[in-house]
Amino acid sequence: MTDHAHILTCPSGLATAGAWHLIYPARPMWRMPIARSRSLGALLALNLSAAALAACGAGGGSSTSSSALPSGCQQVPRPKPKHVDLRPPSSRVAAGANLTARVNTSCGAFTITLDAQDSPRTVSSFAYLARKGVYDGTSFNRIVPHFVVQGGDPSETGVGGPGYSVTEPPPPGTQYRRGTVAMAKAAVDPSGRSRSQFFIVTAADAGLPPQYALLGKVSSGWGVVTRIEGAGDPSTGQIGTPRYTVAIRGITVRSR
Repeated sequence: MTDHAHILTCPSGLATAGAWHLIYPARPMWRMPIARSRSLGALLALNLSAAALAACGAGGGSSTSSSALPSGCQQVPRPKPKHVDLRPPSSRVAAGANLTARVNTSCGAFTITLDAQDSPRTVSSFAYLARKGVYDGTSFNRIVPHFVVQGGDPSETGVGGPGYSVTEPPPPGTQYRRGTVAMAKAAVDPSGRSRSQFFIVTAADAGLPPQYALLGKVSSGWGVVTRIEGAGDPSTGQIGTPRYTVAIRGITVRSR
């Protein structure tokens, strides 16, 4: 049985009001022998539970010493959680609009060419959240080396969002290859449901099913994405707890 995702939840009282149960992309396990897959699944569940308790309490506090940071990254404090409760955007970008998003981080900047052709609703929501400053002062809270880099949670719990969702299933046959940017979704959500959290695929092919709303593709600054990926701690497995904080300072959406 293919294991495409795991659920991360926070204990009562640690997540912000209205927090959702995040279902995030995880490495498919279909190539493993059945016995090994089952035993690894049980071990992974235990590891996820322990890591979730640590991650849910994160927010504020100090960051890793600058001596551990790669060249090009700046030492920053862990962002403070913020509560966001917005209404959905009242307008939508035109299908096929030529838009880019410049993501400014504590490890440099990279650019996403937004896919308004296939995902006008998703792109409209992302641009709206960027304009509202929802991403400002957040972090990449999940980094799994050679798989994905994920961020965009204003609550810094891993289960936060903007207070609303949009639904836009990706085209059939969508593949999530290196550089693809897509949206995380909740466990009970239909295909294409999204809030504010997004992920960047760093694997050659993530092997995920076409269930995650497409946002676009990294078109420049891949070296910065690789630098961010370097914050990942392989020992934390699919939970992807970073070794040090990588902050999103702001996201600017422009017409090309």
